[in-house]
Amino acid sequence: MNGVHDMGGMDGFGKVEPEADEPVFHAPWEGRVIAMTRAMGRTGMWNIDMARAARERQPAGFYLTASYYQSWGRRLETLLLESGLVTPDEIAAGHALHPAKPLKRSRLRVEEVPNSLKRGSYARPAAATARFSVGDPVRARNMHPATHTRLPRYTRGRRGVVERVHGAHVFPDSSALGAGEDPQWLYTVVFEGRELWGADADPGLKVSIEAFEPYLQPA
Repeated sequence: MNGVHDMGGMDGFGKVEPEADEPVFHAPWEGRVIAMTRAMGRTGMWNIDMARAARERQPAGFYLTASYYQSWGRRLETLLLESGLVTPDEIAAGHALHPAKPLKRSRLRVEEVPNSLKRGSYARPAAATARFSVGDPVRARNMHPATHTRLPRYTRGRRGVVERVHGAHVFPDSSALGAGEDPQWLYTVVFEGRELWGADADPGLKVSIEAFEPYLQPA
């Protein structure tokens, strides 16, 4: 979707200024947000693509002013509400007010935490042969879906070259909608900086992205 989260190539947001000796968490509540996110992810009520889409749907005013973990916390509230696990009055109260809803999987136990932090593979068997090979010129489709996509807006309509073929993987655009995994071939595509941003771009700049086959067409 063309939301405010897709900021690649945009100007006017100021410099990125890393914080020296930045702590993992600036406040205890940030750690609790991560813990709750991991625990709820274990239940199988949503997948990673649904979670990403929930952040993308946050209002621009909130997204641009919220801290990293404030955004994560709001996303978790959204997912809990949309899955029916909590109600708005429970969010406002900060505790359960109604009988618990059934989960797809059991609760996360302490001894299961280390394994819960490991991300599984999203590689899947391919349903067809790959359309593109290393060295093929391709053009990113000028697509503007109203739902989740992993194709950066600044590459759409631009010409690049396939640098690597990664095999077939879960297709996020389908997975985020709960429409199944729909595995698609995944490629690394390299773009010249001037192809993306015109003559004023650094002539030595190259940008690589991971692009699924439905995002690409022959150039």
